[in-house]
Amino acid sequence: MTETVESKKEKTSEQAANASASDDLKETEESCEMSDDNVGGSDVEKNSDENGESNVEELRKESKAESEQEDFKKKFYYLAAEMENMKRRSSKEKENLIKFGNEKILSSLLDVVDNLERTVQAIESEEDEKIKNIASGIKMVHGQFIDVLEKNGLNIVEAVGKPFDPRFHEAMAHQPMEGKEDDEIISEYQKGYVLNGRLLRASKVIVVKN
Repeated sequence: MTETVESKKEKTSEQAANASASDDLKETEESCEMSDDNVGGSDVEKNSDENGESNVEELRKESKAESEQEDFKKKFYYLAAEMENMKRRSSKEKENLIKFGNEKILSSLLDVVDNLERTVQAIESEEDEKIKNIASGIKMVHGQFIDVLEKNGLNIVEAVGKPFDPRFHEAMAHQPMEGKEDDEIISEYQKGYVLNGRLLRASKVIVVKN
């Protein structure tokens, strides 16, 4: 039988509806696939961010630990240097105490030595035998005194006949003298002394100035 026009129209409409439904189903499937892809990509990015933050945190911790270790080393070396300096200062102070601890006492004894020398100079020219014997006794005591002082590190500063040295000599006057060089010491008012290399008292002298 020959199909009617209406039958043909209905068949065409049905085919179009089926095609439309098929296209909608395909679009839905593609949309789901894209959604799955987006979800997977989001998870990967999230995991990547978390790993990056974790690595940064570990690097910060390592950097902080290294910095603290470096600070500890600096403090340790500083304290070690301070201890070494303290030992040196203590050793130096002990050495100075041994060398110069009796400086004040020895300096006071110099006045006694001066008085003994003045006494000998005053009486050694006397003709009286008793006075001469006294002078000899005083000289002997003076010599013993000097020996004791030398054993304790005290030494006489050389002066007469030596060039003037402002480190050890104090010029009381200048005097011209033939046959002598300028700045030569020709006389001494008072002896000078050094204690273990340190000046205790300068020599008071007269210096040539032509």
